[in-house]
Amino acid sequence: MNITLIPNNTLITNTPEEGRALAIKMSRLIIKATQPDEAARNKMRDVYANDPAMLISIGQVVATEFSTIAAANNYWRK
Repeated sequence: MNITLIPNNTLITNTPEEGRALAIKMSRLIIKATQPDEAARNKMRDVYANDPAMLISIGQVVATEFSTIAAANNYWRK
């Protein structure tokens, strides 16, 4: 399995909105890397989609990724 965990090998984005989209993408990729079996991921989707604690955890992962991306972009200050 060969998954590119940082799309285009860069954390640099033009806007915070693009940074947030990249954070979501990276969060999804780490799940794919952790559980490479697509059928297993699909089977579990219904479980976490209906569990508030798991959804909050997903949000925390995205927030952590976004924090890293924001720092790499110097918080979009020029």
